[in-house]
Amino acid sequence: MTTEECFRVGSILKTKGLKGELHIYTDFDGIEDIKFKSIFVETAGKLVPYFVDSIKYLQKNAAYLVLEDVDTIEKASMLLKKNIYLPNKLKPKKKKAEFTLMDLKGFTAIDDNEGELGIITDIHEYPQQLIATVTFKNCEVLFPLNEEIIKGIDVVKEILRVDLPEGLLDIYLD
Repeated sequence: MTTEECFRVGSILKTKGLKGELHIYTDFDGIEDIKFKSIFVETAGKLVPYFVDSIKYLQKNAAYLVLEDVDTIEKASMLLKKNIYLPNKLKPKKKKAEFTLMDLKGFTAIDDNEGELGIITDIHEYPQQLIATVTFKNCEVLFPLNEEIIKGIDVVKEILRVDLPEGLLDIYLD
């Protein structure tokens, strides 16, 4: 399984107790509605599968997780600060009202002047704005996601129409 075939559920924050229980943070509401028996933990750039023994949901965006074969604090400590993933087929469908700019990852960016730029591979969140990453002509290109640049979003076709400032692509391609 690769990270492209999965979606990030959250991350492991800390251990709880001495028997390997993990305190996890989840990225979105409604994780308790997803039925899963295993998860993937990102370790050294690879997704490692673990079977779930039990999961106890706490308040919003938090849970205690017990994994099979993780039965000591030492084994649990090795998983701290790691990202947790589930297969894309388990990803809940969002209602249009819940759609955010962070959901543009995986969309195809099309510039009004240059045409297709490529698939948005990442969205970076900075205090002032969100920045999208695409690979255009074998170069990584970053551009802001704001009202001036975004001209349209087709959620069904997963297309983001943009009008990039003149000269922005030249900075990356020169």
